[in-house]
Order: sequence, then C-alpha cells, then structure tokens
Amino acid sequence: MSNSSSIRHFLLLALADTRQLQLLHFCLLLGISLAALLGNGLIISAVACGHHLHTPMFFFLLNLALSDLGSICTTVPKAMHNSLWDTRNISYTGCATQVFLLIFFMGAEYSLLTIMCYDRYVSICKPLHYGTLLGSRACAHMAAAAWASAFLYSLLHTANTFSLPLCHGNALGQFFCEIPQILKLSCSKSYLRELGLLGVSAFLVFGCFVFIVFSYVQIFRAVLRIPSEQGRHKAFSTCLPHLAVVSLFVSTALLAYLKPPSMSSPSLDLALSVLYSVVPPALNPLIYSLRNQELKAAVWRLMTGCFQEH
Repeated sequence: MSNSSSIRHFLLLALADTRQLQLLHFCLLLGISLAALLGNGLIISAVACGHHLHTPMFFFLLNLALSDLGSICTTVPKAMHNSLWDTRNISYTGCATQVFLLIFFMGAEYSLLTIMCYDRYVSICKPLHYGTLLGSRACAHMAAAAWASAFLYSLLHTANTFSLPLCHGNALGQFFCEIPQILKLSCSKSYLRELGLLGVSAFLVFGCFVFIVFSYVQIFRAVLRIPSEQGRHKAFSTCLPHLAVVSLFVSTALLAYLKPPSMSSPSLDLALSVLYSVVPPALNPLIYSLRNQELKAAVWRLMTGCFQEH
C-alpha cells in the first residue's frame, strides 16, 4: 500500500502496445497539434493586426483562441513524448501541473463561450445598447473575470484532488492526468469532497448552458424577424459556429466528468477525453473562420502577406 506522499510519478495510459501504432499515434497527435497551433495562431494574429477586427466579438474570439492553444499544449506534447519514446511516466509535479492547467484553460474557455453568447444576444436583440453594454472597458473586465475565475476554480480543484491520500497504485486510465482517474486511486472517503466540488461545477456549467440556450431562443426569434435574407444570413453566420462549439465542448466534458462508473470503459474514456480536450482546439478556428467572412478575409490576407492595417 502506498499513499500520495510516497508516489513520485504516475503511469499514463499507453495509446498503443506496438511500435508501429505508437509512431502512428505520434504522427496523428503531431498533425492535430500543428493544425491547432496554425489555426489559433492565425486567428490571434489576424485579430491583433487588423484594426477593423477590434470589436467585442473578435476580442473574445482572440481570448478563446488563447485558451484553445493553452489547452492543447497542456495534454498533447506529453502524449507525443510518451508515444515517441515508448514510456508512460509523468512526474507527480507534472501531473498536478497538467490537471491545474487543463482545468484553468477549460474553465476560461467555457466562461468565454458564455460571454460570447451574451455578446451575440446584445448585438442582435439589443443593438441600440451594444456600445453601452459592451464597451472596451466592459469587455476587458469580462475577459479578466473569465480568466481570474478559471484560475481560482482550477486552484481549488487541483489542491483538493492532490491532498487526497492515494493507495490504489499509480496507474491512470487516461493519456493525461484527469481528476476522475486520480479519484479512482484514492483510498479515503475524502474523495467525496472532490465529487461534491465536481457536482457544484456541473451545476454552474448547466446554469451557463441554460443561459446560452435561453439567449439563443431569443436570438433566433429576433433573426427570423429580420426582413432581408442577407441580414438573416449574416446573423446566422456569427451564431451557428458558436452554438456548434458550445454543444461539442459541453456535452463531451460533462460526459467525461459525470458519467456513472457503470458506463466507464477505457475506450469510452479515451474517446471522450480526445473529444473535449484535443478536438475543439483544432476544430474551433476552422468552424469560426469558415462561417465568418470578415475573419476569413483577414486570415487570407495575413496568409498571403497582403494584410494591411485599416
């Protein structure tokens, strides 16, 4: 029997047991991470360099791209390293850091997605109040609140999880350090405290989701009243990508953290973790840039070297 003080490292889930498959997984992860870095990097550069994109919607999109970059850089590099060098080890400190950063960036992402929904709601349903409700100072305060609350939230979860005594070995059933997997190693009833925290978190996430759904009901009602087809198309082009990103992120994250133990299996856990931690950072830039003509044009000008500040 061992406890957390005697654990110096954890063993992560091996993605494959043959050398060929390990190298294949390395190449797949490399491709996904490069796509995420390129896509999010282009969005950040386009918004930062284009004065005509200095609006609340693109300001929050820039913050979302930063959280996506942080999220994928937290989990994927270590998985690539382990696949390439045929190892499963991650240090105790490295595991705690991974948990903290993943929850921090995911928390910030969800807060930003909620704020972006509010931005779309005010833009479409209360356009006359847009400049008042979403001025530059208000946007900065909302973004700062999203990052600060995510930091405190992550600190609380990480400190609580790694204060638990662990006596069921050090093997995690995931390719990165994840709270549900660490709780399985706990030999104390104290883990119920962390489960309670996860329950409160789920309630907050659900509350934000209800707000998002309610906002979109109002948004779609307002959009359908727009007389011109071009106006409706423009409104939908800014709302539908956001709704798609929110749906994927929330459904997979809630399933990963709150599914009952009877539903748990290594393949399902792995699939869900990839869907909420790896896929969104790579897909988000594509979803947003494909539907938003302004962003698409700015990214294209940036890529062709003809981007000029307006």
